[in-house]
Amino acid sequence: MFKSLLCSAAFGLLLVSGASAHDAGKDAKITVVFDHVLPNVKGKSMKGVLVEYQPGGSSAAHTHPSSAFIYATVLKGAIRSKVNDGPEKTYRAGENFAEMPGDRHAVSANASNTEPASLLAVFVVDTSETNLVLPYTK
Repeated sequence: MFKSLLCSAAFGLLLVSGASAHDAGKDAKITVVFDHVLPNVKGKSMKGVLVEYQPGGSSAAHTHPSSAFIYATVLKGAIRSKVNDGPEKTYRAGENFAEMPGDRHAVSANASNTEPASLLAVFVVDTSETNLVLPYTK
């Protein structure tokens, strides 16, 4: 039920607020759909990021701010994901995964070459963080 409420809230905010978006290349569209300061955790916010992949689309290997804990839920289609040195896995609509502070997201891609896919990534992160996706460099 929490996932349904969270997804509904995120899409409601997207429609109402006209949230800003940017393209991560031609394959991924990343939109911040909510940003809320946590009243009971000083200095932390919860930020929702909608990631939409075109068929065959992907994101470059990346990390996130060192303060970020991320819980991602696939909303549509299927997403291939590989975190750190773990195995590559495919997550389908309704399935989810987490990323711990400092994790490296080596693979994030649409598992289909014919259908779009999307996920909602919910960050618990330092309120001061504005750049949520950082290029991975060895």
